[in-house]
Amino acid sequence: MVAELRSRGLGSRADWVERDLPAVIDTSTHASILRTLGIDPDALQSDTGVMAGTE
Repeated sequence: MVAELRSRGLGSRADWVERDLPAVIDTSTHASILRTLGIDPDALQSDTGVMAGTE
């Protein structure tokens, strides 16, 4: 996710994600934050409902 934000030129948001969100993000719990960052949580959700955040 951090790499995606950086590739969009959103370095400040990527820095915030690295600093404040857990390494593994629950797409249900963090759905509103993901939407605020311009990331569609439904497109990221795996079978487990979690995704790597800062890896």
